[in-house]
Amino acid sequence: MSRILVAYFSASGVTKSVAEKMASALGADIFEIVPERPYTKADLNWLDKRSRSTLEMKDRSCRPGIIYRVNNMEQYDTLFLGFPVWWYREPSIIDTFMESYNFDGVKIIPFCTSGGSKIGDSGKNMQELAHGADIAEGGRIPARASVEEIRAWAEQYL
Repeated sequence: MSRILVAYFSASGVTKSVAEKMASALGADIFEIVPERPYTKADLNWLDKRSRSTLEMKDRSCRPGIIYRVNNMEQYDTLFLGFPVWWYREPSIIDTFMESYNFDGVKIIPFCTSGGSKIGDSGKNMQELAHGADIAEGGRIPARASVEEIRAWAEQYL
């Protein structure tokens, strides 16, 4: 039986809600990716060219710090990895997470939340950071999706 982890970064609570439903639906463990420096509302203002999130996303080498680590990551063979879409891709903190572990042989399924943007090149970007992983294309899950809808979406990857 495979061990499943649902890990997520949530700036406003939307991705957290979807991740919690997914973990419940799959009987999976859950892990929140918590930034060392929390994001404020001003940090997340994508209309401000000087906001923290805008500057991070412009710098592809940016790696925001993460407070906690997953204990015994090697016990998981399937990882659902959730995040909000920022500038048509995964936030830089997800890149930090991807570079923090050895994902050789792990199946990774990215999922995003967004008002309408798709997941973009996130899977491809993540593959470049975790060469030995099997990374699916993944996709967007609506914020209001039910546990049953999320289960059906996730089971296509299992």
